This record gives sequence, structure tokens and C-alpha cells, in this order.
Amino acid sequence: MIKLKNKFKKILITGGTGSFGNEIVKSFLDENNVNQIRIFSRDELKQDEMRKRYKSKKLEFVIGDVRDKETLSNVTKNIDLVFHAAALKQVPSCEFFPDEAVKTNFIGSKNVIESSLEKRVKKIILLSTDKAVEPINAMGMSKALMEKLAISYSKKFDEKFSSICCVRYGNVMTSRGSVIPLFEKQILSGQPVTITHKDMTRFLLFLEDAIDLVKFAANNGGNGEILVKKAPSAKIIDVAKELFKILKKKEKIQVIGIRHGEKIHETLVSGNEMIRAKDFGKYFKIPLDTRDLNYKAYFAKGSKIKRNYRSYSSSDITISNTKLSNMLKKLI
Repeated sequence: MIKLKNKFKKILITGGTGSFGNEIVKSFLDENNVNQIRIFSRDELKQDEMRKRYKSKKLEFVIGDVRDKETLSNVTKNIDLVFHAAALKQVPSCEFFPDEAVKTNFIGSKNVIESSLEKRVKKIILLSTDKAVEPINAMGMSKALMEKLAISYSKKFDEKFSSICCVRYGNVMTSRGSVIPLFEKQILSGQPVTITHKDMTRFLLFLEDAIDLVKFAANNGGNGEILVKKAPSAKIIDVAKELFKILKKKEKIQVIGIRHGEKIHETLVSGNEMIRAKDFGKYFKIPLDTRDLNYKAYFAKGSKIKRNYRSYSSSDITISNTKLSNMLKKLI
């Protein structure tokens, strides 16, 4: 598990009562240099549950909404590092209420960025998603706009005081909205497992890997960069089949059709981004494009070089059924 640099002593997590918030809080409680963890969310019940669960003096809970900039101006005071995880994440819901997705995922993110910059927070990490790449749904579009906003602000402020970067990752296997807990429940209750398309693929990520990504970004992310965690991918129907084997139940699968806003495959880095992306082993870094609108000043004729323009997509199946089964066994 990656440890934070010593300069990050006071941390704010927006939307910090979900699966991500709980996991990262547990990791921070074990870090001696972190002396304050401020949780900012709308859910007072989950805040109370976290308070009782961890019983730590490091934890401070603030009820509020990222749509409210006045509250954010207070909650970002004396903070070294912000993890912005608050978001509307359910694709079908955002399709029916795109205005609400914009209010939270775009305007809310704008409020977080501006409040953090005003208070000279050292580092601002915004959590994005594979759905922000070449988006076809309101959730992905609002997250793509969030990324563009972060890049825009990163060009306006001196990174001596504050820096901003985004992280992207795919399906976290045990998070709220993941199909794996749903499939397990369906199998154990004797219901058919419902999948939307037999060819649908998704990236598969352990929650600990998502935590390592955001910590890596805090320690190593440059201003305006987008950091991406590499991940294996698999067909969703293969995930279902392996779960039936693990749980020793008779296979029953029902194809119900693609939901509103769903893609067959997801992409973590587009082909255009791969032209500039840097490979850091477990991660890709997409650097800030520092050019202005005077493009002629940046053009120089030279020899052609071969670069990989191929996107980093879940359609490129990178995991065998044996490895998939071993991954799932760790969760069941």
C-alpha cells in the first residue's frame, strides 16, 4: 500500500462515506503523518455509522453538498490535500436527470476546485471514470467536463501553491453499483443472473488498487495531468459464469438488453490521448497540453515517428478465465 508524502497532514474527502471513502479512511488512519481527515457528504446516517465504526480523533465530519460553494469555502480551510469523490455515478439515473448530473459532477466540481484554490490547498485530486472517455451518456459527459475544467484551472494558477490532477479508473468490483454483488445475490437466491449484452466488457479493479491510484496521484501527479490505473478486463458474461462455478450453483443467465447510456466496451485512454501518454508501469500519465491558441508557434517540421494511437479499451480482453476466477474468489 502506497503511503502519502509527509507534507499532506490534513485531508478533505468529499463524498467520503461510500466504499471509496471508507477504504481510504482506513488506510489514512494507519499513517502517522496524517493527523486530520475531514469527511464532507450529504448522508448524515453514513457519517454516524463511520463515526461509530472508527472512533478516531483524526476524523471530522461535515454535512453539506458540493453544490453549495459557501459551505465548501469553510470546509476547505487549513486543508493540505483534497480527494473529490462526491458525484452522481449511476448511468441510467443521470440519463433521466442530466441537469442534476451537471449540477453535481460539473458545477459541484467547479466549487471544490475554486474553494480549494482560494484556500491554497496544496493538491486537489478529482476522481473521474472510464465513462468520461469518448462519452455517450450524461454521467460520462459531466465527468469529461470536470476533467476539462480541472485542466483549464491548472493553467491559471501557480503550482507553487496548488496543483490539480485527475484520476481515472474503471469498474471497482465491490463498489456500490458494481455488478458482482448483484450477481452474487441473484445466484444465491436462485434467480437468473441478468446481463445486458453477451459481448459487453468492463475493466476490473480491486478497491485497494483504486486507493493506490489516488495516493500515487497525490505523491506523483503533475499539475493538469490525468493519471490512469491499468487494469485487466473481461466479458461480463464470463464474470457471471465464473461466479456460478465458485458458488457451485446451476448456471442461469438472462440477457435483458442494454440500459440507457450503456456502452458495449469502455475506454480508459483514448487513441488521441495515447499519442501523448507516458507509461509508468502500473499507470498511464496523460500530461497537460501547455499550448495556447497560437498553434503556429508550436509547429516544427520533422521526421515521422511511429506512435501507438490505439486506445486502452476493455474490448482487448487481457485476463484468462482462470485469473478471472482467482480475482473473484478474493471477493466472495
